[in-house]
Amino acid sequence: MMARGLKTSLALLLLPGVIFAQDDMWEDDDWDDADTPSPWTGFVEAGLGSRVSRDPAVASRNTLEELRWQLQSDWQAGTATISFKGDAAYDGITASLEGDLRELTAAFPIGSKLDVKIGRQVQTWGTGDLVFLNDLFPKDFQSFFAGHDDEYLKAPGNAVRLTWFSSPVNIDFVWMPEFEPDRYLTGERFSFFSPLAGSNIAPQPPLNAIEPRRSFSNGELAIRLFKNFAGKELAVYLYDGFFKQPTALTAEFEPTFASMTALGASLRQPMGRGIVNFEFSLYTSNDDRNGSNPLLPNGQLRLLAGYEWEAMPNFTVGLQYYLENTLDYNALIDNSPFPDLEADEYRHVLSNRLTYRTGRDKHTWSLFTFYSPSDNDFHLRPAYNYRHDDQWNLSAGANLFGGDQPQTFFNQLRDASNVYLRLRYNY
Repeated sequence: MMARGLKTSLALLLLPGVIFAQDDMWEDDDWDDADTPSPWTGFVEAGLGSRVSRDPAVASRNTLEELRWQLQSDWQAGTATISFKGDAAYDGITASLEGDLRELTAAFPIGSKLDVKIGRQVQTWGTGDLVFLNDLFPKDFQSFFAGHDDEYLKAPGNAVRLTWFSSPVNIDFVWMPEFEPDRYLTGERFSFFSPLAGSNIAPQPPLNAIEPRRSFSNGELAIRLFKNFAGKELAVYLYDGFFKQPTALTAEFEPTFASMTALGASLRQPMGRGIVNFEFSLYTSNDDRNGSNPLLPNGQLRLLAGYEWEAMPNFTVGLQYYLENTLDYNALIDNSPFPDLEADEYRHVLSNRLTYRTGRDKHTWSLFTFYSPSDNDFHLRPAYNYRHDDQWNLSAGANLFGGDQPQTFFNQLRDASNVYLRLRYNY
C-alpha cells in the first residue's frame, strides 16, 4: 500500500512540473518556423514462417504470414525533438490489418542537467543478452517466437522518462501511468501449458488476462542510478509495479497480474579480451510475502553472469549463465494443488551467442541457444542475414524447442518450432 501511495504522489507532483516546463519551452518557439522535417524513412517487409510439425491445438501451420510497413521521422523545434515510428501490417494468419505505434515522443532538455522524454516509447536497460532481470519494460514474446526481427522483442509503452546527469551519479526515472504487460502467449498463434488441463491449450477466444484497474496508483515506476568510471559501468535498479506475465489467478481462477517490487544492480567492465557483466534482481511478490498462496507467484532471486569477446576476426562469442531461485519454496510446494508441475527451486539456464560476419559484412551467420540443465529443455535460434545493399535485406532462421517435461518453459513450445524467411526493402 505504501508503494502504491508513493507512486500516486510522485505522479501528481511530476505532472505539473512537466506541463509547466513544456509551456516555458514552447513560449519562445513558433511552430510555423519549426525546422523542415527530416525525410521519412522506414521499410517494407514480407515475412513467412511455418511450423516444423503441426500443433494439434492450433489450426494454422504458419507462425508468420504478413506484409509489414514501417514509417518513421523526426521533427526539430528549437531544442525539442518530436519522434514518430509506426508499423502497419496485414496478418494473414488472423486475416486482419494491424497497427503498432512504436514511438511518438517529445524530447527536450530542462536546463543543462535534465533531459525529458514524454510519450509512447521503447525502454531498455540492464546487461543481459535476451535475458532480462531488471529490464521490466514490456516484451513481445509472440513476435520473438514467430520469427520477427529481434527489435520487436521490445514492446512500446506510454511513459515519462527523466534523466538527470550529475558528477556523483546519473539517474533515470521512468513513470508509466498505466500498467503495460508483456505481449504474452494467448493461444491465438502458439499453444501453452496449462496446469489445470495438464497439457497444452489454445483457448478460444484467445486468453485475455484481467489487468489491474487503470489508475495512477496502478501505474509503474522504474528508477536506475548509474555511473561510469575507470572503464566500469555500475547501476542500481528499483521497480514497483506488477509481474509482467499473467502468472496469478483470481479467486475465480481467471489469469491476472500480481503486484511486485524489484531491487537489483549490475556491473559491466572489460576483462581480458572481452567484456564481463554481472547482474542480480530480487523480486518481491507483494501480496504473498511468505509464498503460501497458491494463486500468486512467489518472490524470486535472479542472477546473471556473462562474458563476450572476439574469438577471431569477425567471429564474436557471448556466454551467459542465469539462475532463477524461487523463494519460500517449501511453502509453495506445501500449498500448491499441482506440486509435481511446479518449477524447480533453482532453475539454471546456459545461453550463448555466436556471430560470424563474412563478405565485407554482407553475410551475417548467428546462433543463439538457451539450454536449461535443471529443466532439461532448450531453445535454438539459428539465423542468417544477407545485406545486398543499403536497401535490400534477406533474413532466414528458425526457432527450435524441445525437452523432456511438458510443463517446462521451452518444452511447452515444442509444437511451435518453426522456420522463417523475411525480405525487407529499406527506403
